[in-house]
Amino acid sequence: MIEIIPAIDLIDGACVRLTEGNYADKTLYFKDPLDAAKIFEDAGLKRLHLVDLDGAKAGQVKNWKVLERIASKTNLQIDFGGGILSEESLQIVVNSGATWITIGSLAVKNSELFLSWVKQYGPSKFMLGADVREEKITVSGWLENTDISVYSFIDDYLKQGIEQIFCTDVKKDGKLAGPSIELYQSILSKQPSLFLIASGGVSSVQDLHQLNEIGCAGVIVGKAIYEGKISTKELASFHN
Repeated sequence: MIEIIPAIDLIDGACVRLTEGNYADKTLYFKDPLDAAKIFEDAGLKRLHLVDLDGAKAGQVKNWKVLERIASKTNLQIDFGGGILSEESLQIVVNSGATWITIGSLAVKNSELFLSWVKQYGPSKFMLGADVREEKITVSGWLENTDISVYSFIDDYLKQGIEQIFCTDVKKDGKLAGPSIELYQSILSKQPSLFLIASGGVSSVQDLHQLNEIGCAGVIVGKAIYEGKISTKELASFHN
């Protein structure tokens, strides 16, 4: 059964959501993200996708204190990303209680540094983010497009031992218009045993069932929860 991974996006320590990554288009949902995390834990969910949007913008981790609080006050296994571009930021995140380190832009812009971390901490400590626009990787908070094919990007890092990859179709994110089923099918047809986590566009329980059917191992759900499109009870049903 597909694993449901709720998302908390952080700006100024609060839980917000952006549309298509636009910082000017944000909605505040929880002033204290711990309140949201506890709701997810109470619903029986085991994981949390925590994104430091301030960190992503600044190029260094900013909201690590939120990570520390949630990690110490819940039993959720947390993947944390946003602004982890240096050894210093990586250390902060590891020491603050993240189960997994989420890496996106760095894997494109400085693969040498990223692979040195993979060697140091082991590939299972990392979750690789593949943000995609028209099947090409996009970086730096989706502001920069590249010519790198999502398929070769995933392939290269699987060879390095990376186990978990989450893929976001930038055009779908925050729009509640349904996930990129065709993109995920295409990725899985090339890598059938991949632990692929779908991200972006989820708007209903039907979407979750569909992603489960095509073979996604996990799905990150954000706005659909906060806008009441999917209840925590419905999310919990996937874990029973």
